[in-house]
Amino acid sequence: MGDAEKIIARAAESMSSIDATQWDACANPGGDVPYNPFLSHAFLKALEESGSATAQTGWKPYHVLVEDGHGKIAGCAPAYLKGHSQGEFVFDYGWADAWERAGGQYYPKLQVSVPFTPATGRRLLARPGRNMQQTEDQIAAALVEITNQLDLSSCHMTFLPEDQWNHLGDIGFLQRTDQQFHWEDDGYGDFDGFLGALASRKRKNLKKERARAVENDIEIEWVTGADITEDHWDAFYRFYMDTGSRKWGSPYLTRTCFSMLSEAVPDDLLLILAKRHGQYIAGAMNMIGSETLFGRYWGCTEHHDFLHFEVCYYQAIDFALSRGLKRVEAGAQGSHKLARGYVPKLTYSAHYIPNPSFRDAVDNYLTSERQHVAADADMLLDHAPFKKTDQNTPQD
Repeated sequence: MGDAEKIIARAAESMSSIDATQWDACANPGGDVPYNPFLSHAFLKALEESGSATAQTGWKPYHVLVEDGHGKIAGCAPAYLKGHSQGEFVFDYGWADAWERAGGQYYPKLQVSVPFTPATGRRLLARPGRNMQQTEDQIAAALVEITNQLDLSSCHMTFLPEDQWNHLGDIGFLQRTDQQFHWEDDGYGDFDGFLGALASRKRKNLKKERARAVENDIEIEWVTGADITEDHWDAFYRFYMDTGSRKWGSPYLTRTCFSMLSEAVPDDLLLILAKRHGQYIAGAMNMIGSETLFGRYWGCTEHHDFLHFEVCYYQAIDFALSRGLKRVEAGAQGSHKLARGYVPKLTYSAHYIPNPSFRDAVDNYLTSERQHVAADADMLLDHAPFKKTDQNTPQD
């Protein structure tokens, strides 16, 4: 076997120890692979160096690299040794409780994901130019080997694209589904075109919500790239801390992280801000991919009816249409998004559990859960706000 055919798998305990150009050649290679801002070396490095995703916060970096005989990265995966199950949005607290009641130690576990980010994207990142499926299989095998060598309870790959999820199921990973609500462009052209696809009553309600949202002299701003200043981040961080403190007790990202992201990936960032009487009162942070706008964080210091919907959902649609983006992913959960044109889409995760008895129990649970998730998505689709024509019926 020639040197170029040799494959070496190893783990790296920081993004700073990984060559950024080689990582990005696997994570965002261009061509047929859509750009995903969360997978970029700069984004993941900022999470670590800002103190947001570290061993101290329960996210110890343990990124998996598959290298050829010349030390060139052929494939990689963003991975972490997790000391808890927070910030993942695919909930396994029940699994952890069952395993520990049986006398096992569930944590640490191996988590293959983007920290704090319930957004679909490739997790097995193969560099184009060789057999990509073979490389993905080598990454998956390395993850299994690490789980076994470190005597971990489990390995979890969350928010996978469907094709990777299907293949991982074929090679023995357990398969799990859930759902989110996404907006997709059906050739609308502009927001009026989108409104025209809605049933009459839904269209009228949506127009009323948009009008109500900007009463009381509220103005909406889009701020991107180099136009985002530290003053913008100071305002947004107040919103972020307010929402985080109310919803989950301890916000995940440090204030430093937002400044680092602004420096590292400015063109990937969109702030949608609401201002009243010269002061920012609400805002949402979004990340911009080549095909998708990803809604991430929202917060406010003043409550106004429907302002949340305007800033997070309607303005996001406006922005996506202006940029020619195909979809908006508005984050986790939220059936209230359905009436605003965001329809249920399945999300996918894959899980490796070494212990046979525990694996069988989880497998039985997941079989039932997948059926429930699919039935719920079908039921929700029946209540989508679109006119009842075949071409407007969203697909999974």
